[in-house]
Amino acid sequence: MDMVALAWVACQPAARQALSLLFFKLVAQFVGYSGHSANKGQWITNLLHGQDSKSEKESGNYFEIDGKSLGERNPKYLNDDYVKFIRFAQWRIERTGYGILAFITNHGYLDNPTFRGMRQSLMQSFDEIYVLDLHGNSKKKERSPDGLKDENVFDIQQGVAIGIFVKRQGKAASSHAATVHHAHLWGPREVYEKTYEGQRLIISGKYYWLAENDLTTTQWTILSPQPPLYLFVPQLIDLLAEYQQGWRVRDILPVNSTGVKTHRDHFVMDFDHVSLQKRIEDFKDLSIPDDTLAQQYELRDTGDWKLNEKRRSLATDPQWKAHFTQCLYRPFDVRAYFHHEDVVDRPRQEVMYHMLTEKNWGLIGTRQTRDNWDLFITNIVMDHKSLAAYDTNTLFPLYLYPDPNKKGLFDTNIPSNAPGGRRPNLSSAFIIDISKKLNMTFIPDGKGNLQHTFGPEDIFNYMYAVFHSPTYRERYAEFLKIDFPRLPLTSNADLFRELCRLGESLVGLHLMERFGKAMPIFRVKGNNVVEKVEYLDPRDQPEQGRVYINKTQYFEGVPPEVWDFHIGGYQVCQKWLKDRKGRELSYEDMEHYQRIVAALTETIQLMEEFDEVIEEHGGWPIK
Repeated sequence: MDMVALAWVACQPAARQALSLLFFKLVAQFVGYSGHSANKGQWITNLLHGQDSKSEKESGNYFEIDGKSLGERNPKYLNDDYVKFIRFAQWRIERTGYGILAFITNHGYLDNPTFRGMRQSLMQSFDEIYVLDLHGNSKKKERSPDGLKDENVFDIQQGVAIGIFVKRQGKAASSHAATVHHAHLWGPREVYEKTYEGQRLIISGKYYWLAENDLTTTQWTILSPQPPLYLFVPQLIDLLAEYQQGWRVRDILPVNSTGVKTHRDHFVMDFDHVSLQKRIEDFKDLSIPDDTLAQQYELRDTGDWKLNEKRRSLATDPQWKAHFTQCLYRPFDVRAYFHHEDVVDRPRQEVMYHMLTEKNWGLIGTRQTRDNWDLFITNIVMDHKSLAAYDTNTLFPLYLYPDPNKKGLFDTNIPSNAPGGRRPNLSSAFIIDISKKLNMTFIPDGKGNLQHTFGPEDIFNYMYAVFHSPTYRERYAEFLKIDFPRLPLTSNADLFRELCRLGESLVGLHLMERFGKAMPIFRVKGNNVVEKVEYLDPRDQPEQGRVYINKTQYFEGVPPEVWDFHIGGYQVCQKWLKDRKGRELSYEDMEHYQRIVAALTETIQLMEEFDEVIEEHGGWPIK
């Protein structure tokens, strides 16, 4: 460590600055962070899983945490090349017995839940870990704490970090955990000042700071990474213990998956069912040449999807019409959808099957988000970007329905008189815990009387209310960004009843099964075509804000707080209209938009009520 610092300090400031600029610009040419590995050898793959070429057990199993499997369904990012380089260097230093590893890499491993085993392994191998987060992640829309622009040191979108890992001679890897040091570096790459000679002189910025500082001058924060995530970023430790007492959503609703990923939304989804059916009929009509169809509908072969093969397959399916359904594409935005594996790359049928039923609810959430954290609800199939614009969304169905094509899916002791033979997607451990706290009996379907009994839908309503509490979102904001939310349970039956009641109202609004009263009006005649969406906020009467769809036509009665309201990564009132640019709004479209505005108006009011009710019953933390 000292040798690295001395070598850096030895350069004169001007030389260090020039070398820094050259270094970062050169590395930028070679750093891609593509998310796909070019090194797929069996030896390094085994090493990631804790085995060397002799199948000996190693300390560096990145796919385990605290001796148990990560349980990740898609841990592909652990196979990134930069992760393999770190693992190889870690292994080499362990073999030598001491050494220093210093890399500039993707900064995703600092806080992504998938990398928790990697972080724990590094802490077990090294004595000192220094992490300088250079940020610059345009994918996460990162900005400096002061609100100014944050730039990447490379010409890439992925944020980066400098990691320095130090192992001293004579330390036992399994007997200690490394001391983790962390620092942030925010802001622009370079800030210039003109001299009298007209030259531009770098006076600050990331390049300048890196040229002028080293390990000894950096203001490090010492972290105490806590299980189960072992994060290499600062956390509010005081609230962490409180937050972790709640139930993780994935442990409450164990059957779940990410949303549908079609890879050809433009073909399998539409605003209009008739247009969609015409496309699918053309697709299965083998008298139309492949190249004609491909050009007309912008379809092309991929590694896993071949146009001719899939057309022939669909043409032999006698039940193809049964696959037309609806999909929640964005908040309050339902599209006609053809849910068939011949045209959808990832239909997630093992979970989406349960949403193609008479009645079901699904909670939509994100495990790690770059947007403001949020949740939503659906009673139909959902798209993988239905909530968060930049992150993959996960669906947690409330009920599971038996598949007539599979036997033994459900236990025989599950009551069979529930609609469709369904059962709740609730873990037995969670049911036992909440039943004890409430001193009520759980019934396996519908709602209870909330005096002596409660059901799956009561749990869902309670959950939806708690997760929409503004105080919950603010209090646990730091933790909600990095993993699925945790649900605090209450032993206060009165609080549970009130939140169930209010949560039921919010569920109804978001499913468009009930409507708010404050609907805007649309009374100016015209062609009803969405051309340019603009918002006009009358200062004297803000409740009468106007949303223009073209030069003359508008919805009137949209308050500013409703216009600005976001669900996940989307500004709902704006997004819904912008996605229909160039289209003529039908009467049903206009009525639907009015109901969206009314639903959001009441959503804002209900969220305030959630906090009021919780405060009346003892406040936070919920007990």
